[in-house]
Amino acid sequence: MINLNPWLHAPTWYIAYSGGLDSTVLLHLLADYARNHASPPLRAIHVHHGLQSAADAWPAHCQVVCDSLGIELQVIHVQVSPGASLEQAARDARYGAFEQVLGPGDILFTGQHRDDQAETLLFRLLRGAGLRGLAAMPRQRVLGQGSLVRPLLGCARQQVQDYANAQRLTWIEDPSNTDTHFARNYLRGEVFPRLQQRWPQAGQNLARAADHLGEALGLLDELAQADLARAEQGAPTAWSALPSLDLAALVTLSPARQRNALQYWLSQRTRLPDTRHWAGWADLRDAGADAQPVWPLADGRLLRSHGRIWWLSGDWLQPPAGQLAWVDPGQPLLLPGNGSVRLVGAARLDGLRVAYRQGGEILEIPGRGRRDLKRLLNEQQVPHFLRSRLPLLYQGERLLAVANLPGPGQADCQLHWQLPTNAQGLS
Repeated sequence: MINLNPWLHAPTWYIAYSGGLDSTVLLHLLADYARNHASPPLRAIHVHHGLQSAADAWPAHCQVVCDSLGIELQVIHVQVSPGASLEQAARDARYGAFEQVLGPGDILFTGQHRDDQAETLLFRLLRGAGLRGLAAMPRQRVLGQGSLVRPLLGCARQQVQDYANAQRLTWIEDPSNTDTHFARNYLRGEVFPRLQQRWPQAGQNLARAADHLGEALGLLDELAQADLARAEQGAPTAWSALPSLDLAALVTLSPARQRNALQYWLSQRTRLPDTRHWAGWADLRDAGADAQPVWPLADGRLLRSHGRIWWLSGDWLQPPAGQLAWVDPGQPLLLPGNGSVRLVGAARLDGLRVAYRQGGEILEIPGRGRRDLKRLLNEQQVPHFLRSRLPLLYQGERLLAVANLPGPGQADCQLHWQLPTNAQGLS
């Protein structure tokens, strides 16, 4: 029914086990394979969303099934953030939990099948999705440090049901699955059966269309990679850890290729905006040379500074904490919400502290005298958004060094800044 050979060398196999029909069938298939073949350790994960009282009994059911199969079960409780789409918020919480569990190279198997693929395509068509959305669910994709794999994607729902009946499996029926106020449930319960009455091969044909769209998306991704190769060059060495693109390289492309390249680049970092919100890109691109435009997105923001666009997320979305005393300059100093710094080349110094710009700072530079820090930052073309969180090293009230800037400061006192995280754990 499924081919597991491509993933036999993974350190660990996990299965997303809700207790429902699809994941129950997949659990039994994986357990049967593990009994009869050399394979990685198999473990199950059940995510409790806390959204309905009926779900409180599901972990116990899952534990009984896993015990009968000799499979370790991990139950994870998550908080679902309130929002416009409860389905999306629950999915985000669930996949966030999976991502935290997976180690390097681990595999998470999920139970989506061919009919789920067809419903996803139909759902996204009705939402006016672009090609990236219509390509629907890939058979395998990166998830955290591991990969998510859907081995049942080639199987029809009826095949899954028939297997469960033949094996006399027991599973949980989620009462929310019959609530047609949820869009997917309405498609599954009301629309899809009517389509299949008129076109019995509807599920198979829609899934095949999703495969074709996925192939077309692959070609557009190759084009995006080629277009981005030049735009990713030229980042200032001191800030190369921050994702950025050369704006001049992007604007040589047609508007459609600009969007395609940015969609590919942003898809690895954030949930993509819908068509209406792509006006934010035009505003960012076309703003005046002295402007500092910002394009807010779901999981971060794009900014423009010194001819480049920069992606900020994670710690970068919050201001850093105030000044800190540096008790032991021989060891790196952790800056809450702002990475860490280490001191290189200085003799033993006492009374050090790290602080941030307040305005009016003066730095003494060997051979150049006392210089205004603001002017120095302009000379070094430090991006505007970096300046308020650039660590400054003081001894008492004297400014000794500015992090990561070549030249300024005492020649024997260099401050190296490990920039803060720029990741959101995107699923």
